[in-house]
Amino acid sequence: MSRFARLRRSRFAIVLVLLAVLVGAGIALYLDERDTRQETRELAVPTAKDWVELDVTSQDIDPGTGQLTLYVVPVPHGSLAQDQDNSVFSRQLEITAESATKTTLHAEPGESATPQIVKASLYGGTETDYPFDRYRFSVFFAAADSAGPVPVGLYFTDADPFFVARPTSSAAASGAAAMEAKVTRARSTFILAWFMIAAMWALSLAVLAGAEVLYRGGNGLVWPSLGWMAATLFALIGMRNAAPGSPPIGSLMDYVAFFWAEGIIAASLTFTVITGTRVDHRKRVAAEG
Repeated sequence: MSRFARLRRSRFAIVLVLLAVLVGAGIALYLDERDTRQETRELAVPTAKDWVELDVTSQDIDPGTGQLTLYVVPVPHGSLAQDQDNSVFSRQLEITAESATKTTLHAEPGESATPQIVKASLYGGTETDYPFDRYRFSVFFAAADSAGPVPVGLYFTDADPFFVARPTSSAAASGAAAMEAKVTRARSTFILAWFMIAAMWALSLAVLAGAEVLYRGGNGLVWPSLGWMAATLFALIGMRNAAPGSPPIGSLMDYVAFFWAEGIIAASLTFTVITGTRVDHRKRVAAEG
């Protein structure tokens, strides 16, 4: 086997190993995020025999409106349940959830637990900090039946694909519970946002380098190159609008990459057209003279 053939084979093996490492790392990151995102966290469990469990799931986190949706499933324990290990209530229960607004949930005798919607408000963050924006929300839960307050237990699940909520809880008077959570963008959103920032800079600098080559080479209007530059200018707009979470215009990502990339490409395209036009004009004058 010749030295050239061995070199080609070793390079091919290195590429295969690199691809295997990258794919393996991607699968590992996916599995880690999938397992941690769908994990149910036990926030508060009362010591009383009779208590109501609230299974809280966060979804539809919307920084634009400053709200998120919590799906709350009440589950009875002890004498609140008709039978042991049964989700059917034995008596009427009223559950109060307080965030920016107050929501009252009802559990009727003979009814099984069903998801009920609670709206919570986000605070402490700015949407234009995307993808580094972070927020907080807090909800106070209390329950009572005809005899008085009922202890509340909390279980929390994060189900929004674009955000990660890290909750804490604390007990309150009369068996009530308060939940507070910090909300940040999901890891996959961070990865894609950083990739888009890098791609915007890479494409804009590639267009700038192409414009320099055309200028130094004394070329005229090279239409394929101009078409590529113009296509890149508008392609970046589509890529920016496809950012996960639909960040508003004027976000940090725009000032870090998008605005600069569009400016560089537009300037490179304009400069190439002006210099190319001059070169073609000189060539035409020389040919006619």
